[in-house]
Amino acid sequence: MLTAQDRAIVKSTVPLLESGGEALITHFYRMMLAEHPEVRSMFNQANQASGDQPRALATGVLMYARHIDQLDQLGDLVARIINKHVALQILPEHYPIVGSCLLRAIEEVLGSDIATAQVLAAWGAAYNQLADILIGAEAAIYDEKAAAPGGWRGGREFKLVSRVEESSEITSFYFRPVDQQAILDCAPGQYIGLKLIIDGEEVRRNYSLSALARVGRYRISVKREAGGVVSNFLHDRLQVGDTLELFPPAGEFTLTHSEKPLVLISGGVGITPTLPMLEAALATRRPIHFIHCARNADVHAFRTWVDELAAQHPQLQRFYCYAEQHAAADHVGLLTEDVLAQWLPADRDVDAYFLGPKGFMGAVKRQLKALGVPQSQSRYEFFGPAADLQ
Repeated sequence: MLTAQDRAIVKSTVPLLESGGEALITHFYRMMLAEHPEVRSMFNQANQASGDQPRALATGVLMYARHIDQLDQLGDLVARIINKHVALQILPEHYPIVGSCLLRAIEEVLGSDIATAQVLAAWGAAYNQLADILIGAEAAIYDEKAAAPGGWRGGREFKLVSRVEESSEITSFYFRPVDQQAILDCAPGQYIGLKLIIDGEEVRRNYSLSALARVGRYRISVKREAGGVVSNFLHDRLQVGDTLELFPPAGEFTLTHSEKPLVLISGGVGITPTLPMLEAALATRRPIHFIHCARNADVHAFRTWVDELAAQHPQLQRFYCYAEQHAAADHVGLLTEDVLAQWLPADRDVDAYFLGPKGFMGAVKRQLKALGVPQSQSRYEFFGPAADLQ
């Protein structure tokens, strides 16, 4: 049990985490992945190499330490972690591995003069508190998804039934369950976990669902990433008829019911979760402003589909921004505050959802705030580890 003294000790380590948290977490990951191959499949090695994953966890640990006695101040962080864990099927037996490696990393990086027995005991209690919270919440979601119509627990075998090239970089993959039974419905904006065996190694990844779960199938749309182990496997080696395991849909970044005008802003492959959002919103009467940014027309996926919807639904306005010159673009160059101001509804009381590269999202977040969109109605999601958009 976490005592008042434990909380005080954990909070006293905040300055150390502010200055050296990333180095500590980098050491933690290096040690854990080397000594526990059973958890390697759950971590994207590209995010490890770039530092994005250690940076994200270091930020999360720092926030937890700061608010150890006011966990409600963590906001959406806990819900985001829980949903990522559910999509990758993190289980109770994984938590002791993480806990023991984290305490060892604290001791080895900070040294015994700072990481005393008392400090390690306090952090052990703090970790156990957090683990209990996450395990309990994740168990409830696993139970809920298993009991829901079309739901299941753990991995379920699906077959690739179709693949469609959407642009020079993005291909869509359609999956149906091998057992031919019903599938779990998904909320617009959610993602799904994939379990693959690549060259004898198990790998897990999350991909946004790029369409509503209709006619008993799921669709993901994947950009080929240079050096991407999974994206290149899907593009080059996964063929119609092949099977793999999928985990139930998860994610808290979903389209909420509202009568306010809807603004969907995406950059590159960030378009994927906005597509089911658009599809669902068209069934309502709310005005929709769909804004997509791409390098050029060659890499712009789903343009024809969105254009056809705009022709059929007067409530939908769509705008395209290309970084490179093209006659079909509504604006050439980067999306600026002035351009966004022209494309937003005059009344800024809107629900805005945006996704894309981190730099793009940071700029859009600042622009929406400057243009008067309430911050509580400005929502975003990360494809990879969360980052600071300031």
